[in-house]
Amino acid sequence: MKETIQSYEDLLTMLDHLLKEESEFNWDNFYSDRERRVPFFENHPDENLVEYVETERIKAGKALELGCGPGRNAIYLSRNDFHVDAVDQSEEGLGWAEERAKEQGVHVNFIQSNIFDLDIEEGTYDLVYDSGCFHHIPPHRRMSYIELVKRALKPGGFFALTCFVLGGELGGAAISDWEVYRGRSMRGGLGFTEEKLKEIFHDFNAVEIRKMRDKGPESSQFGTSALLAALFKKETME
Repeated sequence: MKETIQSYEDLLTMLDHLLKEESEFNWDNFYSDRERRVPFFENHPDENLVEYVETERIKAGKALELGCGPGRNAIYLSRNDFHVDAVDQSEEGLGWAEERAKEQGVHVNFIQSNIFDLDIEEGTYDLVYDSGCFHHIPPHRRMSYIELVKRALKPGGFFALTCFVLGGELGGAAISDWEVYRGRSMRGGLGFTEEKLKEIFHDFNAVEIRKMRDKGPESSQFGTSALLAALFKKETME
């Protein structure tokens, strides 16, 4: 690999390599052990997503899920009349997701890709959903992430995500963006506050930001107060 920076993409690639810990994490290995005691391995949708749909805050349309993993939220959306594209870079995670979708008799268009390699026509989706991807996005890729969401959404479309609470029980490193590069690590995922999310996504209208509601093992929904749930809306055209 050449080490001369001649473009913005070269700069991003260099910063990616600085964060060696994150770049070497193997999501295929992570998803290969389906018996691993990970709460979100259960095939239950996020409680906040269920609330948005059941209260008709978000109405059925075309949806894009970023970092879908084993597909629990994508499958829920498809069961509720959404046309769903669901993206993940893990072949193992997507294989599991496809098995689940087939078992439940629903169709989801699963796409194996890095989210930054997606070629999306502008204004395609009514909803972009992210459950646990954003807090693994390094700060230098954040602008590209925001532009991806903005390009994907129709005017008036919704962007919703769940992410680590700052210093939460499941993760959520309480470090600044600069500290990520001083230490060359995101410490397993960055933590956020309501104020920080509003600052980052200031180009969108913040509809609601709250902690997820805790859901027990007997629930048909996933929820933990160690995560924030945020709902934003893209401005409509004048």
